[in-house]
Amino acid sequence: MKEYSDKISLVKNSRGISCLDTSIGCSSGLSKNERGCYGDCYAAKSAKIYGYDFSKTVLRQFKSEKHKRDIISQINKINLDFVRIGASGDPSENWEHTLSILKVISKSNKQIVIITKHWTNLTYSQLEVIGKMNVVFNTSISALDEMNLLNNSLDQYNRIKKYCKSLLRIVSCDFNLNNETGHKLHKIQVELFKNEGVIDTIFRPNKNNPLVLSGVVNVKYGNFLGNKTLLSKYNPKTYSGKCSTCLEMCGVKIPVSHQYKSTIIHQGTLF
Repeated sequence: MKEYSDKISLVKNSRGISCLDTSIGCSSGLSKNERGCYGDCYAAKSAKIYGYDFSKTVLRQFKSEKHKRDIISQINKINLDFVRIGASGDPSENWEHTLSILKVISKSNKQIVIITKHWTNLTYSQLEVIGKMNVVFNTSISALDEMNLLNNSLDQYNRIKKYCKSLLRIVSCDFNLNNETGHKLHKIQVELFKNEGVIDTIFRPNKNNPLVLSGVVNVKYGNFLGNKTLLSKYNPKTYSGKCSTCLEMCGVKIPVSHQYKSTIIHQGTLF
């Protein structure tokens, strides 16, 4: 399989949002499941189509001072108010490396949205550095997560609040309440949505996903970016269009407080 380039670049995705990944590939995510998180990681599927090894994390670098200036210039020209990190790789796989990139791109005129599952946790000294930048954290979380990962994500979402805007980016599903596992996961999901500052994102499984085949989630075909796609939607009104007309803008437009709230979800074995 092909390996990714380690040269950092700014890429606009199909939703019209500009992403600058500090790493590409996700060894942490694929170590749990060869198909990625929840058995249907979109980035992992895309990598497989194009023949890239998504199970190997490649740290992306600036190649010269001119490269740095070019990237900052590109970011400054983005139509939206922010640039996103964490589309095709999780920055938490190496926070020190991510910080080195943040120190460069924070010189731009855009906010920086970081999407992460917190495979590793930021140290307090790293958070102090991030607190001096214009950063918005999106902690990716779902009722589908293993309980230890889910509770760690909640803890990180809360501790980051002291330093910068922090939100939960919930991968939600229409759980089947007539299924024992689906009913348990639905209750966890309801608790997640009680938190302050949440973004609802749609689960897009394939028809052979075990969660679909076992009846844990309900699915139906719906519109996603103008295409007919198999979806599991918790809220039928959840936005599924281009980023330019989204009201939330990855949380940039959502006001939240910096109050720490300890939230621990207790649940027995689900699978």
